[in-house]
Amino acid sequence: MKASALEFRLRFIIGIVIYLLGFIAPWNSLLHLDSIRTWQYLAAWPARSGWLGFSAATIAVLVLGILCAVAGAFLRTWGSAYVDPSIVQAGAMHGEGFVAAGPYRYLRNPLYLGTFFHTFALALLMPPSGAIFCILAVAFFQLRLIFAEEFFLTAKLGAPYLEYCAKVPRLFPSFTARIPAFPMRPTWPTAFLSEIYMWGVAISFATLGWRYNSMLIIKGVLISLGLSLIVRAFLKPAPRRA
Repeated sequence: MKASALEFRLRFIIGIVIYLLGFIAPWNSLLHLDSIRTWQYLAAWPARSGWLGFSAATIAVLVLGILCAVAGAFLRTWGSAYVDPSIVQAGAMHGEGFVAAGPYRYLRNPLYLGTFFHTFALALLMPPSGAIFCILAVAFFQLRLIFAEEFFLTAKLGAPYLEYCAKVPRLFPSFTARIPAFPMRPTWPTAFLSEIYMWGVAISFATLGWRYNSMLIIKGVLISLGLSLIVRAFLKPAPRRA
């Protein structure tokens, strides 16, 4: 079930391909499926049932998208504040130690959970079949990456990491910290810059969504992606202070 070293090294490219297929949904024309956006589909469902008017349902789905996008950006930024961006973006796993501060006291994989929330937001802009494919494919791939990292860290760190895993949940956060705080200062500016794509998507949903035009949000997503690539090219590892 765990991802290979090649999959881990190419994880960002694989992720982009999954999202791209979700947006394009090339099988729609072959299967003669509806190309309506998932946002509209979900809004039409309670409207047809008489629970909400279509306008109110459209706003409700938009608010859900905004909340998911913001939650994803926040979780990834919080997690990145305690991990050097060179490690987050590295093509190979690092086994010098594990982080036991910030969100890592509540769950082991805040970055992956943030990506899950982010995927739910983007799925609203895809055709329904593309949204289902994307959510399932991202979930499957993310779990493979998680299992690969856990296997690697267990082999490298042994008992201390297994003890940490026994106390801190993998993906569903605990309401209270499960381990004592490790004396580590977060690097918020670097974390925000490294996750500027996530915040760009959240801002696109929050500002452009009220135009009720999915293509405008998609353009905001693409601009955010381009900006993040530029920032990552110049982003330097941040110094860590205990």
